[in-house]
Order: sequence, then C-alpha cells, then structure tokens
Amino acid sequence: MKSAIVIGSGFGGLALAIRLQSAGVATTVLEARDRPGGRAYVWEKDGFTFDAGPTVITAPDTLRELWALSGRDMADDVTLLPVNPFYRLNWPDGTNFDYTNDDAVLHAEIAKLDAGDIAGYKRFLEYSAGVYREGYEKLGHVAFLDFKSMLSAAPALAKYQAWRSVYAMVSTFVKNEKLRQALSFHTLLVGGNPMTTSAIYALIHKLERDGGVWFAQGGTNRLVAGLVRHFERLGGVLRTSTPVAAIETLGDRATGVTLEGGERIEADAVASNADLVHTYRTLLSGSRSGRRTAAKIERKRFSPSLFVVHFGIKGTWPGIPHHMILFGPRYKGLLADIYDTGMLSEDFSLYLHHPTVTDPTMAPEGYSTFYALAPVPHMGKFVGDWDALKATIEKRILDEVGRRLIPDIHDRIVTKFSYTPADFHRDLGAHLGSAFSLEPVLTQSAYFRAHNRDDAIPNLYFVGAGTHPGAGIPGVVGSAKATAKLMLEGEG
Repeated sequence: MKSAIVIGSGFGGLALAIRLQSAGVATTVLEARDRPGGRAYVWEKDGFTFDAGPTVITAPDTLRELWALSGRDMADDVTLLPVNPFYRLNWPDGTNFDYTNDDAVLHAEIAKLDAGDIAGYKRFLEYSAGVYREGYEKLGHVAFLDFKSMLSAAPALAKYQAWRSVYAMVSTFVKNEKLRQALSFHTLLVGGNPMTTSAIYALIHKLERDGGVWFAQGGTNRLVAGLVRHFERLGGVLRTSTPVAAIETLGDRATGVTLEGGERIEADAVASNADLVHTYRTLLSGSRSGRRTAAKIERKRFSPSLFVVHFGIKGTWPGIPHHMILFGPRYKGLLADIYDTGMLSEDFSLYLHHPTVTDPTMAPEGYSTFYALAPVPHMGKFVGDWDALKATIEKRILDEVGRRLIPDIHDRIVTKFSYTPADFHRDLGAHLGSAFSLEPVLTQSAYFRAHNRDDAIPNLYFVGAGTHPGAGIPGVVGSAKATAKLMLEGEG
C-alpha cells in the first residue's frame, strides 16, 4: 500500500493518518468542516476559547506513542496539564465528592459517605484492574474481524461477568447509593448507560487512576493542532472544507473518493472516520454491499445525544474545579428517560467544564470559560424540534448551574451559545444526532461492533467511535492502532 485516504479528522482519523504516514504510506486526510478535529471542534468568540470536546484527556501514553513512532516527543507540540481532583461530584442535597487517585484523599471522601464502603472500594479497584488488563491492555488495540476472535476472548469476559452492567457490578462491592453513582457514571462519558453497559467498562476507573486526567494547555483544540502539525511534518496532507461525496468502488475494491466539487482522488486504501451510517448510506450509496450494511447498522442501538451550553462569564471561580458532575435528583429514572423512553425530562444531570481554572488563557483576564453538558435522548427517541426548544433548555440548564454554584450567573454572562442534537446531525453527519455512535452494550462490542475493515471491500477501513473498541479518546486512538495494523499488514 503506497497511498491512503482518511475521511474525517477527528482524533481517530488523525491518529490513523499519523500511523500510516509514519510507516511511509502517503496519506491524505479530507475534512468537510473548516477546521480539523471532528467532535473536538473549537470556537473563538468575544475573546473566549470554547472547545466542543472531548475535554477529559486520559491515557496520555497512547497519544505520546503517535509521536514516538517517528522518534519525536509530543511535548514539542502539546503541553498537558494535570487536573486534580479528576472530578468533583455534587448532589442536589449539597454533598460533594472529590474523585482522585490520591488514596488518602479518596478514602476520606468515601468515609464521608460511608466508612464501611472503603473495604468494598478496594475490592472494586482490584476488579477494575483485572478488566483493565483483559479488556484494554490485551483487547483494546486488536481488531475483531471474525466470531472466532470473539470466542477467544470469551473466557476472560466470563471471568469478569461481562454480562452484568457496570452499575450492577459496582453495587456488589459498595452499598452507598452516592458512591455507586460515583463509581459508575464514567460510562456516560463514552455514551453508555451505567445500567446496561457491560461491566468491562469498569476498566475506565483503573485507566484514570494509572494515567491521570489531563488538559491540553490552550484547550483540546491545541492537542488537535499538535496532531495536525506532527502529521504534516511527516509529509501528510490535510485538506479542510473538502467534503467527500462518494467512496468510489470497482468490483470489491475501493478505488478512491469523489469530492462534492467533482474532483476525484485515487488511493490504494480508504479509511473512514466519518459517521458509520453516513459512510455506508451516503458515501457508499453506489455499492450494494454498502447499502446492505447501512440497513444492518441502522437497526442497532445508538448512544444518546448531548445538549451543550457554552458560556463566558465575568469573574473567576477558583472554588469550582475543572470538571464537575452535577447529579440530578434521579439517577436510574433519568437514565431510563434518556436511553429507553426518549422523554426530555424536567430534571437532568450535568457535566460542567471549567477550563479557565487550569488555564486562564481560555478567557479574557478577569473572565471565565465554561460549558454545561446534559445527556439527552437522540433524535430517533425524542422527535421534538431542537431548534425551537433551544432557548428554553439553555435557560433551564443555566438556572441549575446558578442554583447550585453561581447565583447571579445570568447577570455575569457576556457571551453564550448552545449545541444541540440537531447540530450534531447537521455539522457531523451524526446518525440521529448521536454524540458517541453505537451504544456500548455487550451485544455491540468487539466483533459485534462495526469492523475495523469492511467485510466485503477489503481495502476499506473504519476508525473512530463506531468501530472497536469504541468512543472516548483512548477508545478512538486505540481503534486507530488496530486499524493501522490491519492496513499495514495487508488486506488478508
């Protein structure tokens, strides 16, 4: 393979492109939007920098590896700043819980909830280390192309009771309800319902403990910029504002792509970091196997969407940490509304991102940058008009942040805007406005997820949240490692 095209410049697409270019494959990345990054887009507005996300950086060694492939150091292009506590969890009754990998601090926080759960937490940590070893270290960078590969992983999955949910497994170790929420909410960060996502995802706890939680100085956008700088330094080509109209095929081969303007680019292999359904339904509309696969994927379960309010406010807030989870009055019931019934609830849980407490340059002096993110049903479950609802939901979310943390928030806001499921669909081609592609349940994991290489077109590959191992920065960077291995070893 001498040349490759990567469609989409999200973390997965850029990581794959770097791996291919580092191995001597002439790689071109085609991005439809005016900036690279995919879901990690950025807006500069009124002197504030607003990252679209993802803003929780974990497993930094998987990123450093992309530079090390060519003997470079990521620190030359990106500065990672540690975030501690990892998260502050807050409940409506005023309870705070600082989540960290400092055992003395963490045990004291658990004791505030229920000292009797410290021993159970230690057992949970042992369990998390086991699933991290089996599910991430051994399987997180390996492609599952046939059922036999899934069977080989079955004993380890069975040993760790992968059929149980994260919440159910956590509940076997600790009794306090708030602590159960604290140890199970992480799946929401990759689009999974703690009540149904496989207990294997408890590995996230170990991942964070060992690698820490980080923030890129200047914002997640500076990590994207660093990846692009490194890719181009290696000789790779990135073209923005270049939407792909079709992946061209001849027989069972991908021959290249046609751009919306009519230009055609040939390549020995094509990899898509675009939305799965968009890729199969639209870009492969001329392929019968593509249309068949699209129909199969559309029947799968997709993760929820997000409603995100970005706002810049007057004042600085050293008492509000970088990451907060503001739990609502309901946990199980709210999750059922989001994932099952598709109700747009009156109450919600929020992830509050406050980057200026770590990096004040994200806002003008004396001001702060925030976003408040609420998981909401995707557009297949809730069919309301998001554009018409935007102002109402935005106000309710800001009211809640005001009630819990910043009483005069509305008077302090100098700029704000919201991003809805409709925007995920419009800007990113996200099927149903899903923010994380396929829902990470056991029956949609590993072999049961979209394969890293297409079954019918052997030089067509996939990378990103929809393929193995899944969403989140470690997941999509892991998918790039698995996909690059397949591409560089040949088509098999």
